[in-house]
Amino acid sequence: MRLSGKVAVITGAASGQGAAAARRFAEEGAAVALLDWSGDQGAAVARELVDAGGSAAFYQVDISDDRAVADTITAVHKRFGHIEVLFNNAGIGYSSNDTYSMTSVLDTPPGHWRKIIEINLDGAANVTRSTLPVMISSGGGSIINNASINGIVGMPGADAYTASKGGLVALTRVWAVDYGRKNVRVNCICPGSIRTPMMAGAISTPEAEAHFSGNLLGRMGTSEEIANIALFFASDESSYLTGVILPADGGWTAQ
Repeated sequence: MRLSGKVAVITGAASGQGAAAARRFAEEGAAVALLDWSGDQGAAVARELVDAGGSAAFYQVDISDDRAVADTITAVHKRFGHIEVLFNNAGIGYSSNDTYSMTSVLDTPPGHWRKIIEINLDGAANVTRSTLPVMISSGGGSIINNASINGIVGMPGADAYTASKGGLVALTRVWAVDYGRKNVRVNCICPGSIRTPMMAGAISTPEAEAHFSGNLLGRMGTSEEIANIALFFASDESSYLTGVILPADGGWTAQ
C-alpha cells in the first residue's frame, strides 16, 4: 500500500492514462479525486473505485478555467482534508485532430493554437496553482506532469501540442527548484506512443500503427505502464527524485 493515507488529485481521469492511474493509486491505498470534463465517464470510474472498496470522488471541471479549478480544489480539500499527490495528466493531442489542428505553426489556426495551449499548459498551471498551497500545508508531496517526447525532441507536425508539452517540461524544472525546500517534489513523464481510446483515430490504419510502433521495443505502450511510472513518482520510493524528465517511449528517443 505505497500510497496509504495519501490523497491524490488526477486530471484527465475519465479514461486512458488518467483512469489507469486512478485505479493504480486506489489499489495502493490513496484516496483519489478524479478531475475531467467528461462527466459520465469520470463518474463511472469513481464509482468503480468506490465499489472496489476505495475512496474516490469525481469532479467535472474544465481545467482551462482557472476559477472553476480553484473552486474544485477547494472542494477536494474540504472533502479529504489534505492533498499529497497531483498528477497533471489531462491534455489533448493527435487524437483531437478533428477538433484542433495538429499541424505546423503555419497551418494551425490561431484559435486552435490558443485552445491547445490553454488545455495542455495553462490547465496544468491552473491546477498546480490551486493545489500547491494545500500540498505545502499538508507537509509536502509529489507533483507529476505528463508531457510527451514532443517536449524533448523535435517532432514535426503538431507544433502547438509540442509547445505545450515543452512548456510542461520547463515548468517541471522550475517548480522543482522553487518548491523543493518546501518538501514538494516535481517530476515529469514524457510518454511516446501510448495505446489509449484517444489514440484510436490516429492508429486506424496499418501504416499509422507501424509508425507509432517504430521504437526499439516495436510496440506502443499501455496506459497501465504510464500509471506505474506515475505511481513510482507519487510514492516515497522516489523520495530523492525531483526535477526528473523521464522518457517513457520504448526507446524512441534513444535511436
